[in-house]
Amino acid sequence: MGGVTQGIRLVMLGRQGAGKGTQCVRVSRHYVVPHISTGDMLRAAVKADTEVGRKAKGFMDRGELLPDEVIVEVVDFQLNHSNTTHRGFILDGFPRTVPQAEALSGIVADRGGLDLVIDLEVPIPIVLERLAGRRVCVDCGTNYSVQEPPKNGWVCDHCGGDVVQRADDTEEAIKRRLDLYERETAPLIEWYEKAGLLVSVDGLGTADEVTERVVGAIDERTGRR
Repeated sequence: MGGVTQGIRLVMLGRQGAGKGTQCVRVSRHYVVPHISTGDMLRAAVKADTEVGRKAKGFMDRGELLPDEVIVEVVDFQLNHSNTTHRGFILDGFPRTVPQAEALSGIVADRGGLDLVIDLEVPIPIVLERLAGRRVCVDCGTNYSVQEPPKNGWVCDHCGGDVVQRADDTEEAIKRRLDLYERETAPLIEWYEKAGLLVSVDGLGTADEVTERVVGAIDERTGRR
């Protein structure tokens, strides 16, 4: 699919393991806008042993959500870079609570607000299976799985980094994250639905099939078709 010239301001929601990261990368290339993954930003901060990284590490290791004030500060800084203020953005992993969504509305109010919010719908048994088999490059964050590993052992195809199971992808941590999602993040769906921004998309099928559905939903909502 070729890119288009006009950017979008998009939030991608869905349970962990629903394929948000994969679809965000694909959609960001299609519309030529930055993909902002709060998880990747925070893991990089942890690896660099920054102050916010040290704060975040304890929460992440326990599979818990970060306090709103910490994550909002990180995202606010990123969304005020020139590339996002002019091109737009795709947010992956933020917001996760209604207060975070309210903070985001304030951050983007002066640029027309959000275009839409995509909710990738994937049943819990499927995401449990996906997360248990997920592997990730420690250097660039590229996702793999035991079903679709790198080409040469557990070495990243893109940067040559080690591909491992994340510490927070253990069965116990996965269940905690899904419980937290249902309790704290699922209310976002109702909040954005009331705001007239939510579009639900079936997240089952091949990556190409899901991308086609997501792009179709975006184009329909933003008047591109």
